[in-house]
Amino acid sequence: MKLKTLIQTLEEIAPLELAESWDNPGLLIEPLKTREISKVLLAVDLTDAVAREAVQKKADAIVTYHPLFFGGFQKLQKSDPQAHSAMRLIQHDIAVYSPHTALDAAPGGVNDWLADSLGEGDLYCAETGGARIVELAAPVKLPTLGKRIREFLHINQVQTAQANDRPIKTIALCAGAGISALKEIKADCYLTGEMKHHDVLDAVERGTSVILCGHTETERGYLKILRRLILTETEKTVEVILSRADTAPLKTM
Repeated sequence: MKLKTLIQTLEEIAPLELAESWDNPGLLIEPLKTREISKVLLAVDLTDAVAREAVQKKADAIVTYHPLFFGGFQKLQKSDPQAHSAMRLIQHDIAVYSPHTALDAAPGGVNDWLADSLGEGDLYCAETGGARIVELAAPVKLPTLGKRIREFLHINQVQTAQANDRPIKTIALCAGAGISALKEIKADCYLTGEMKHHDVLDAVERGTSVILCGHTETERGYLKILRRLILTETEKTVEVILSRADTAPLKTM
């Protein structure tokens, strides 16, 4: 498969026009040499360990959920971890593509998948940031909702901030650090990966409870779905593997 064809496939799954204006999705590293794409590595974050894994496994391309370049580089120095990873991949002619917030907002994307953790209800698309709003068929208390999410994401714990003791019926959600997409939405509860201390306080003061699951924990489980989508769309003409070096940076002790 040509790189151009792989990019077309990824843009069909997550159209770039759905991405946030501040984001940096798309093709981030284009190899100097034209090459056929036969093996694709999927990861949430492109760390140096993931870059080395791609080289070791002879991957032709990496699809990394988070973009490698956010602030941009003024210098490419090997002492800078991100620059070092980029130079390693350029040296080995490995392409890098990131869908990020386009994949969050896409139908059947990350936020729709995260909404599945909440139980039976009606799903609505919010007007900002690819966020989703779920109205549960049967309201539940915060501990019950937290347990559902924890089991769905296969994680040991979630953090909660309870605004009141009323059952929760409407939940606004966005994967990752989603407060910018959620803060204008009126809901009984916010679900995201992480929020700043004062944003949590503000939500609770306004009567909205909060459930935090960890940044990449709200994203990582979707990689298996993305793998399946790529394989289906390409009719299995490429090998798609999940990175083993890509892990959540924070651990519970």
